[in-house]
Amino acid sequence: MGDLQEWVAANWDPEMPLAAWRSLLADSPWAFAGAELAAAGVPGPPDGVGVALVIPVLREHGSEELQQRYIRPTLTGEITWCQLFSEPGAGSDLAGLTTTAVLVSTGADGDQWRVTGQKVWSTGAKTADFGLLLARTDWDVPKHRGITAFVLPMRQPGVDVRPLRQMNGHSSFNEVFFDGAVTHDVIGELGGGWTVALTTLAHERRLASFRTPEDATGRAWREAIEERIAVSEPHKWYPQRAGRPELVIPQARAAGLDSDPVVRQAIARLTGMTMSARWTAERLRAAGVGPAGSIGKLASTDIARQSARIHGSISGANGLLAGPDAPVDGTIAEILVSVPGISIAGGTDEIQHTIIGERMLGLPREPDASKELPFRQVPR
Repeated sequence: MGDLQEWVAANWDPEMPLAAWRSLLADSPWAFAGAELAAAGVPGPPDGVGVALVIPVLREHGSEELQQRYIRPTLTGEITWCQLFSEPGAGSDLAGLTTTAVLVSTGADGDQWRVTGQKVWSTGAKTADFGLLLARTDWDVPKHRGITAFVLPMRQPGVDVRPLRQMNGHSSFNEVFFDGAVTHDVIGELGGGWTVALTTLAHERRLASFRTPEDATGRAWREAIEERIAVSEPHKWYPQRAGRPELVIPQARAAGLDSDPVVRQAIARLTGMTMSARWTAERLRAAGVGPAGSIGKLASTDIARQSARIHGSISGANGLLAGPDAPVDGTIAEILVSVPGISIAGGTDEIQHTIIGERMLGLPREPDASKELPFRQVPR
């Protein structure tokens, strides 16, 4: 931390443009030190899919050419990304995806692929410059071996992004339709997309956002805060999806139920869950990316459900009300309709249990005859 503080002292000017600061940061040894930069009181790289998922994937699987082309402008915020994995018929069984990329030409400028199909649950697809895409390039091998990862330019003919309306009233996600969209950039090996997918999902379960210091001032911080607000707009209901456990005790007191033995026991259980999850998360961060991230994902689901149960028992039927006259201006109602999403997003609870069982506990793999069949022979 001492070296970082010295570097910050020598380079940080709160009145510089955010782009200029990020440019310095991208060329420094501290470009990926998000938590340390936040502790030092300076903005870090942009939040979102690009830095959290795409850069780790490119560093591990991308060619030197792709790294040179995409990593630095992602770090500086010049380009933004979305994730193009899930499909209507390939969610939990992601390897069953059917969006297809066909090689149409080769040449000195690289291969050209045309993409046809559909993706869903793509956050940020409406505004992203590029997508991290999984597409099927071979239907005559087992499903996991016929997938390839690509960089897909989003602003082109043949890409149609349509927002999805959720039951909580927000439209955070999109479905994306491809009709002959073009890409030239393969990430990793042809047919090696499943390995890229596993790397991405391992990082996805460790996504983190860092707090803005209360005393943040100056042009760079103003621009960073404006950027974060814009990026966070589609996710503004995510605290409700997590159950808002910090509201449980104030709500119990406001309702006069803080002495109720049943409510107190439920709150005590929730407090133990949140504290143990926090400690587990710290251990997982220290251990690095791996299947243990599924433990943290399951813990967040359990905490959200327990919080929602307590909010429901405290508020009763009033918890279903929306608007300014409802409990916490309708926040409780939004919690109740948002929490179910957390057990699906980022891999369902069932998938997390399978990962823990097979990859951590060494249990026999779940039988799946379709893993050995050529994909075109698999019933869908």
